[in-house]
Amino acid sequence: MSSSPSFPSSSAASTNTADKLAVKTMQDLISSLNTTMGDNGLGKDLSTVRKVKQLMHSYTSHSQDWAQHAVYHEGTRYTRNLVDDGNGKYNLLILVWGEGQSSPIHDHAGSHCMMKLLAGELNEDLFAWPAQAGSCDTSDTENLRLKRTAPLKTNSVAYMHDNIGLHRIGNPSSTQKAVSLHLYSPPYNMCKTFNESTGAAVSSSCTAERLTKLNSTFSATLPSHNYACLSNTTTHISVLTGVHKSGAAITSM
Repeated sequence: MSSSPSFPSSSAASTNTADKLAVKTMQDLISSLNTTMGDNGLGKDLSTVRKVKQLMHSYTSHSQDWAQHAVYHEGTRYTRNLVDDGNGKYNLLILVWGEGQSSPIHDHAGSHCMMKLLAGELNEDLFAWPAQAGSCDTSDTENLRLKRTAPLKTNSVAYMHDNIGLHRIGNPSSTQKAVSLHLYSPPYNMCKTFNESTGAAVSSSCTAERLTKLNSTFSATLPSHNYACLSNTTTHISVLTGVHKSGAAITSM
């Protein structure tokens, strides 16, 4: 990979800055994101990246803001539910992670990725790019090098870009689901996933579901502390994750 600019770290924004940008609800956050990014999304302006990260920090998770989007389909690793399409310049998704489930190691197709944990806990494994990335020659394989593992707690924010590396997100809990809010700019539908042992990459689908059909029932058990309104909740929505509409399995993020 080429040398990269100094992207924001995953450390918290200062209290004073966050106070100035404080938003009380998810809708406030969406409105502030639209205002801050305007017609350009995140683009190459790192000052905008930092402002958006501060906005994500300033929002304190309240389950009543996002419960309608926290749809999980039993039998999948996680679901990707569209919250806002950002006029095509970014999109905002809520992911629900099954107990003990994780994503593949993946890139972000050149996009910025901002992630805020809304409920539960997640771990982020950061990997260096394999030496042969971008090459069609997979004869010279190598293990992906793990650079660090970082725990993510409720309301923490992490930032990721291909210039930083590859990552894998996982829910370490065997008893509770986790819920996270993801901002991608620009949006994308395909990325690459990587074999940890060989570094080999394949193209994978990473589309989000629009929550429009009310014909499938599920009941998700989410972390109970401070999320009482989600306990014993039944949500009626249609969700397909990792499956074509025709029912054929695909490689899915």
